[in-house]
Amino acid sequence: MARQSIRDIRRAEFSQAAFDALVRHGIRGTTLDRVAKIAGVSKGVVLHHFKDKDALFEGVQRKANTVLRDCVTELLHHAVTPLERLYAIIVGNFAAPVFQQEICHAWISLCSDVPHNRQSQRIQTVVHARMRSNLMSALRPLVPEGEAARIAFQLRTVMDGIWLRASFQIAPMTGAEGVAEVDFAARHLLAGSGIAPEDMSAALTKMETLAGLILTTRAFRDQALTGG
Repeated sequence: MARQSIRDIRRAEFSQAAFDALVRHGIRGTTLDRVAKIAGVSKGVVLHHFKDKDALFEGVQRKANTVLRDCVTELLHHAVTPLERLYAIIVGNFAAPVFQQEICHAWISLCSDVPHNRQSQRIQTVVHARMRSNLMSALRPLVPEGEAARIAFQLRTVMDGIWLRASFQIAPMTGAEGVAEVDFAARHLLAGSGIAPEDMSAALTKMETLAGLILTTRAFRDQALTGG
């Protein structure tokens, strides 16, 4: 495993500080001065690693999306069947390292900048393309191609909607609640495919069990948050 440079470590620290500022103050209230204060350095030190606020937010978006990708990828390593791949994607998107109310708040703040920021648009385009590709890989063996594309779009929309809902409601939503809502949608979308409900339940249970065993470990969390 390649060792991180001091510069990479510092950039990761400042990205985390910017994320913390987003959670506390929203995107408009997150200034370089506040990021520097949280990181315990001067504004000039932050600017040495990120040329401006937009560059810093780009780092935050990339980091958050990398953690989510790693959760899904880790579960996909253990998926054997198409149904298990489908539920690896669903469960991974609501795993403990990423699906927390504070992270939902920050995600909404970052998404609100997408219409006004070309770099944010490019990052989100990549994220959605990866999500679509993963879902299509799982759905193609289960339903016809055209139907798979439509179901993939519907499931992506449901997942985004749950993240949005979780950021707005007062009481925190658990990852299990998020998964249950997407599972409900998946069962209805696949109702005419001839898939046995018990097979879907078995795939869901396997991925939820693996997520509880793997994605909540300190080793995985440290790796996900530091990029190590």
